[in-house]
Amino acid sequence: MGIHNSIWRGWFFSLYLCMCGEVCESFRYSMPEEKKSGSLVANVLKDLKVDAKDLSVRRARLVSKSTKQYFQLDSHSGNVILKDKIDREALCGQKDLCVLLSEIVLENPLQVHRTEVEIDDVNDNSPQFSKKELFFAIPEQTQTNARFPLEKAQDADRGENAVQNYTLSPNDHFRLDVQSRSDGSKYAELVLCKQLDREEQSRFPLILSAIDGGIPKRTGTAKLIIDVLDINDNAPHFHRSLYKAKVMENSPLGTLVAKVEANDPDLGSNADVTYSFSQVPENVLKAFSLNKHTGELNVVGIIDYEEERSYEISIKATDGGGLSDYCKVIVEVEDRNDHAPEVILTSVTTPLPEDSPTDIVVALFSVTDQDSGDNGRTSCTTAENLPFVLKASENNYYQLVTQQPLDRESVSEYNITITATDKGSPKLTSIRIMNVQISDVNDNAPVFEKSAYEMQIQENNIPGLLIGLVQADDLDTEQNAKVTYSLLPGKVSDQPVSSYVSINSETGNLYAIRSLDYEQIKDFQVSMKAVDSGSPPLSSQAMVRVIVMDENDNAPFILYPLQNGTSPSNDLVPRGAEAGYLVTKVVAVDRDSGQNSWLSYELLKATEPGLFSVGAQNGEVKTTRPINKRDTFKQKLIIGVRDNGHPPQSTSATLSILLVDGFSDPYMKMVDIPKDEVVVEEDRTLTMYLVICLAVISFIFLVSMLVFVAIKFQKRR
Repeated sequence: MGIHNSIWRGWFFSLYLCMCGEVCESFRYSMPEEKKSGSLVANVLKDLKVDAKDLSVRRARLVSKSTKQYFQLDSHSGNVILKDKIDREALCGQKDLCVLLSEIVLENPLQVHRTEVEIDDVNDNSPQFSKKELFFAIPEQTQTNARFPLEKAQDADRGENAVQNYTLSPNDHFRLDVQSRSDGSKYAELVLCKQLDREEQSRFPLILSAIDGGIPKRTGTAKLIIDVLDINDNAPHFHRSLYKAKVMENSPLGTLVAKVEANDPDLGSNADVTYSFSQVPENVLKAFSLNKHTGELNVVGIIDYEEERSYEISIKATDGGGLSDYCKVIVEVEDRNDHAPEVILTSVTTPLPEDSPTDIVVALFSVTDQDSGDNGRTSCTTAENLPFVLKASENNYYQLVTQQPLDRESVSEYNITITATDKGSPKLTSIRIMNVQISDVNDNAPVFEKSAYEMQIQENNIPGLLIGLVQADDLDTEQNAKVTYSLLPGKVSDQPVSSYVSINSETGNLYAIRSLDYEQIKDFQVSMKAVDSGSPPLSSQAMVRVIVMDENDNAPFILYPLQNGTSPSNDLVPRGAEAGYLVTKVVAVDRDSGQNSWLSYELLKATEPGLFSVGAQNGEVKTTRPINKRDTFKQKLIIGVRDNGHPPQSTSATLSILLVDGFSDPYMKMVDIPKDEVVVEEDRTLTMYLVICLAVISFIFLVSMLVFVAIKFQKRR
């Protein structure tokens, strides 16, 4: 009666869920047990009112409410297929109804349809008695029509396939009276038809048969041996005909459940009462033991509320003379919170795009607990610091949905701990960890290590020389993080920048295409662009300043005196000049820069080595001693000019110096020449020419210096 009430409560609950919109109408199907795996159970398309293609689109799946999945749903045809052969007796035991509960889950929108598959019994088990031989002891003075309950044959089948009748082998003293219990099961009582006489016959060997109602019928037999006892006029008597007791499930072995007691007013062996089970099923024998001397009923097996909620035990008290009395013990099993909730994952979306909107369903799961009452009521939680939240649906279903924006670059995956707790005492908890990967979207542009780079390259480089490396990082992954580099359009000295440098699109290496000359270009700027491979692509820019480093590739150039291949000009020095007299100044420049343009002067060769000296830093030619008459009239000096580069470069200048008297006389007269020298007659206009040459040279020197300063200023600007 309790099972039927549970079923009706289940139907009313399902009807309530349908009205709520989450769990829709229930479907009920039936199938016989022992069918082969792969057999068709039902087609749900008509009941679901959907097309076959909608099953795949809405990710239809069949979720079993038991620990084992007995059926599977073909999402292409809508057929519910049997996965494994079902033995009703192994699955449901002696329950009147054997129903497997499942749920058909449809998404977008979420619909949960309750399905019930009733397993119909087939007659695949024969009735069986617990023993092959059943012994009865009946006193000889027992009145006719006395009744003796016989052991009930056990048949694993139910309904018409269970035991329907009992028969007894033909005899003159006994017959069977077959009756029905309130639950419809049959039992038999042995009825005495004729007075017994032990002296005439002390034993009756009979055959007891139990017959079920299946097609074909199956029969089980036991040998019934009746011993006729000598007279014993007082039978044992129980204090109560009905005992009630309660036992907690999972009680330890040896726990006392109840104690029955019967008295016998006889004396001697006829008053010795022993207790035994009478007509009890096998599950009672596995769970309880009865002390035959004290009548104590103890626990000897596992008591499981989820398997059996009550036991009805018949106990017989027998005295030494064979007389008996019967009582019944009803043991109610109390539920204990011994089952932790179970989290059953139905679906999970992984990887999840990081740009997923809020309130999108990430996972769908249900929570079940095999206990009852508060022990079976559950609640479900997750950690609070997650971008996900649980939303409870009807029928213990939960949806894990996003509540905050996701960022793969911050967290690439989540191990979400689902904690299910029941409301029993003490509370039991189970944990299920779901891993949700976050997939990347192109939401990060490449970022250069620097917004502006500065690189150096030596002038006169070989074409193709590596200048430097630019690097951009992208926080995304895979294609979204694959960066390519390129040059932005620009000009260097009125020429495209691409004619000066190139960049490796994959590595970011910057190469010089041509040989650079510091004297023509000292630095230039290049704009770089880094683009990722996402869709749409994102980019960033950086500026690179390339500085050309000077190399000592230019020799010093003599500005004064001019070294143009013509006859060198003569510098006039009066013979009366004292030591330190400034004769002239050698002026030289170097197109290089830095220390490569630092010049030093030295006297390489002179007609009179000790007469003149050259300033190492300024190039001033001075006399080192007073000039005397013995000094040669015409002096030739070779001045070397060297820069400070590595390696150094140098050049030389040739000076002609005339030692004269009367430096101020406009008409130079013949100068006395020593006897060992050749006398050369001077032109009367020599002095005038010398003055004019000196003025021209001074003017050229001044113009050259102005031009040199202007060029340096222009290049630097």
